[in-house]
Amino acid sequence: MPNLLQYPIAVFGALRAGLIVVNVNPLYTAREMQYQLKDSGAKAIVILANYAHLLEQIIKDTEIESVIVTEIGDLLKFPKNILVNFVVKFIKKMVPPFEIKQAYKYNESLELGSIKSLVPVEISNHDIAFLQYTGGTTGVSKGAMLTHRNMVANMVQVTTWLSTRLERGVEIALAPLPIYHIFALTACLGFMSFGSHNILVTNPRDFKSFIADMKKYPFTLMTGVNTLFNALMNQPQFSEINFKSVKVSLAGGMALQRAVYERWTSITQSLLIEGFGLTETSPLACANPLNKDARVGTIGLPVSSTEVKVISEDGNELGVGGIGELCIKGPQVMKGYWQRPDETSKVLKDGWLLTGDIATIDEDGFVKIVDRKKDMILVSGFNVYPNEVEDVIAAHPGVLEVAAVGIPDPNSGEAVKVVVVRKDPNLTSESVIEFARKSLTNYKIPRVVEFRTELPKTNVGKILRRALREA
Repeated sequence: MPNLLQYPIAVFGALRAGLIVVNVNPLYTAREMQYQLKDSGAKAIVILANYAHLLEQIIKDTEIESVIVTEIGDLLKFPKNILVNFVVKFIKKMVPPFEIKQAYKYNESLELGSIKSLVPVEISNHDIAFLQYTGGTTGVSKGAMLTHRNMVANMVQVTTWLSTRLERGVEIALAPLPIYHIFALTACLGFMSFGSHNILVTNPRDFKSFIADMKKYPFTLMTGVNTLFNALMNQPQFSEINFKSVKVSLAGGMALQRAVYERWTSITQSLLIEGFGLTETSPLACANPLNKDARVGTIGLPVSSTEVKVISEDGNELGVGGIGELCIKGPQVMKGYWQRPDETSKVLKDGWLLTGDIATIDEDGFVKIVDRKKDMILVSGFNVYPNEVEDVIAAHPGVLEVAAVGIPDPNSGEAVKVVVVRKDPNLTSESVIEFARKSLTNYKIPRVVEFRTELPKTNVGKILRRALREA
């Protein structure tokens, strides 16, 4: 689901029932959805009707037994609920037809649940609360096992950080980032535990509606990524918003550009603070102070109960100013990857998480990310794994070889570029992109296709993505 009230209700219900929550991106294609459902072994799913036709295509190849289908207006008040669902389904035609025999309607499931008694489930701190899927250099999406301890610890870390600037029980938080993403998930849960009023923005790409919400609610904080802050400021209606109530905006998911920071703080006369984390750290690990001591271009200081260090390639800790791989230790660090002990052992060493990010720490303890060790491409805060893109495009009958890399993009931070060696001399970039569109969600689709006669490789035949990026 996108950000609807049905989402937190389903999450809280699942956690009270002692279940593990597996967040699924609603933008996924049927193929991508199938992989995650199969890998996690999910037995039940709550899904927006708009995407149920995709589930229908792959449900027989998963372990899903129970399906709950909701519509956008289900939890709105009468008659708005009826009107919204009618418009979405019949006027805008946003709900393709589907037939899933074992499906219950969302409100029907609430009614059935209301006549039953809750059987208390004993849950320990080390039980898994969320399987949050992420990836790595292998390109295989993996489920990070985030325990109840991980999530509670990170919520306490978030609220401790916020309490230096904000008041419990009075803040109004705008939540435009999708809650299926770890940054938005923990931020939303943290704000709730802080007693904040969360305004869920269902479609932040609908800037007219989003800005109407910004004008309607006297919000005091909001979350976003660099590209969202930038896009908002380029909307003509942005100048009509009253920012008097705004105290701070939180940026994460991707690097905050200085130009965006300076323009946002100038227009809103409020703080824009950057934090850093990974799915594997639930996610917050470092954050800038919520005052004028914040340093643009850094990811700030470790949050409470968290240690950081940088190490050389041979594993030795580096001193102040040294450049090496960033490692993190703290109660928010994941238990490991779901059913992948080999992958877990690569990143968890003696309680430290090896992030794959190259960083440096200054004399005041501020951390700066220098480069990414991984080949991962970051599009608007979402991870794109080159191997996945390459696997799809390599299946095109006109492609001989392909490599995917990230290139700078003013709107999304990075975009996907593929370098292709043709098998069919008549192969076009349009053909490659259309082929990718059948199997990949929008942000994974290549924006640029370059054709070459050969790809740069090592002596053993491994494609040198770094050489392609540098070129």
